[in-house]
Amino acid sequence: MVELAALLHDIGDYKYLRNPSEEKIVENFLEKEGVDTDKSSKILAIIKKMGFKEEISGLTNGSHTPEFGVVQDADRLDAIGAIGIARCFTFGGSRNRVLHDPNIQPRSDLSKDQYMNKDEQTTMNHFHEKLLKLKDLMKTKAGKTRAEKRHKFMEEFLKEFYQEWEGKA
Repeated sequence: MVELAALLHDIGDYKYLRNPSEEKIVENFLEKEGVDTDKSSKILAIIKKMGFKEEISGLTNGSHTPEFGVVQDADRLDAIGAIGIARCFTFGGSRNRVLHDPNIQPRSDLSKDQYMNKDEQTTMNHFHEKLLKLKDLMKTKAGKTRAEKRHKFMEEFLKEFYQEWEGKA
């Protein structure tokens, strides 16, 4: 169940969909592969509630099964640290997002709709709006331990980035 949820969780993600009909691609896949209904329902429940946008809108409250925590923490660990930084810049570049603009401040206390409106976001602001918050949202002990190190690395990176941006390094 954990493996399937981990492998399939981004398949129907709104960031990657080309058309709305792809939304049920995971459900259709699980059915086609003969995954029993109970297991399929649990996998889909993990996938549908694991995103950051679901957490900030309160949809994950009370749904922390051990399987959910493992999959969500693994996904969030991918988003932070050295590889997370690389992914952030790759994704921002693929969307022609502004790298950094000191006049565009990070948005705070985002709602789900505000978070999903990427037009108001720079790549650097994504660190403040999401990535730096993930350490405190980890569910498992192992996730918390790994996130601590990666979080510190991101803080050091950001410190260096802003010093270089301002011509002070």
